[in-house]
Amino acid sequence: MSTPQTIIRPEVRQQIIERVKQGDKPIPDIAAEHGISPNVIYGWLSREAAAPPSILELTKLKRENQALLELIGKITLELSTVKKKSNG
Repeated sequence: MSTPQTIIRPEVRQQIIERVKQGDKPIPDIAAEHGISPNVIYGWLSREAAAPPSILELTKLKRENQALLELIGKITLELSTVKKKSNG
């Protein structure tokens, strides 16, 4: 005999994945709250990790990367200015 499958709506699935990513509770606890096996959540996470990033995620990452590069540039410039002043 097989166990009946619990059907999880896509929006609930996404909420569960977000809760897991927040790291507030262990996956087995979250799974128990929703009446599903922790292996189901692990499967969702592995499929999500294997999927290419969405356009929105890619755009966000590009913006963050650009901001970090600018910050590195500013810090490098300040550091070289301080070194020149202390050597000169």
